[in-house]
Amino acid sequence: MHNYIYIGTDPIAASHLSPLGHGKLDSVSSGQKAIEAVRHTGNLYPTTLLYERHDSRQDLLEIAYLHKQLPYAYIILVSGPMPEAEKTAYLKAGINNVLRPNENTEVLNTLAKFLDRRAESTTAGHSPLPVFHLPLWKRSFDIVFSCLAIMACLPLFAAVAIAIRLESKGSIVYRSQRVGSNYRVFTFLKFRSMKIHADQQLKELDGQNRYRTARKETERFTPSADNGQTLLVSDQGVVSETEYLKKKEERQAFVKISHDPRITRTGHFLRKYSIDELPQLFNVLKGDMSIVGNRPLPLYEAELLTDDASIDRFMAPAGLTGLWQVEKRGESDRMSAEERKQLDIRYARHFSPGMDLKILCKTVTAFVQKE
Repeated sequence: MHNYIYIGTDPIAASHLSPLGHGKLDSVSSGQKAIEAVRHTGNLYPTTLLYERHDSRQDLLEIAYLHKQLPYAYIILVSGPMPEAEKTAYLKAGINNVLRPNENTEVLNTLAKFLDRRAESTTAGHSPLPVFHLPLWKRSFDIVFSCLAIMACLPLFAAVAIAIRLESKGSIVYRSQRVGSNYRVFTFLKFRSMKIHADQQLKELDGQNRYRTARKETERFTPSADNGQTLLVSDQGVVSETEYLKKKEERQAFVKISHDPRITRTGHFLRKYSIDELPQLFNVLKGDMSIVGNRPLPLYEAELLTDDASIDRFMAPAGLTGLWQVEKRGESDRMSAEERKQLDIRYARHFSPGMDLKILCKTVTAFVQKE
């Protein structure tokens, strides 16, 4: 027996490529569901995954995770023409082959024979890496705590919404894509604390960047201020997407400005008292996050943490507050990325009701952040 799974939402492409699995091609909507389908069989059979290409950043993250979870699977990218650099990135993430959605029959028959021979020679019975499942005690606490907190904060939510709207136009709630447990991507909520078009001020503020440490004294990171530039926002700073991709290898992506003028007066207040984080209670209630856990990361940060040494930090819930936030709250700019990662891994490996309660107590006592 051989598992053939199409990961995507295009039924026409899935139907056209079904001859690869001799007509037996299961279809799922996400990589996580593909992993669950393979685990359901006990991972006893060779597996071929056909991954439908969408957004490259999210694809690369999910493919890297699939490769970690199912190291013996043969992963085929279903895609039309794409730049060579992008094709190389997919190959590095774990892709074994590329097929067009409308590939001709001769190519499909040749590949099907190859996959059959490969299946015969593949050693079966290898267990995948574990998938994190939120314990019942933790989920129960999250539901009760978030419901009570949301009801108690409703008047505050209304007041904050009015204050944000009175000071500046734009959305009240800021939404971004974040990566939580098991590398699952979800929509992350915060009250907006920055002015609209804040990206256009990045270049003139570069000299105040507190994260500006290059490899050489002569090298400097200067974010672009082009109109329409996409901002990548994390808990540690902001960077334009174009400049992040250019400087990715140097790891000099974050921008954090002392007395940042892009932050509104209301935003300063919200950040000082962590009120901007309160909409994440709805993320907790939905199940995207937990009250205590590891902070969910933006896609561009998470894609740097798919190696064996980093994967453990995602084997824990994404949290509203966490271990490194309370151990050095207000000093996050003085912590290295490695320090934060190690604290996240420690929490993932050892979290318990007692540890969660301790972190919550520290969060309350350290609620007002210091500069």
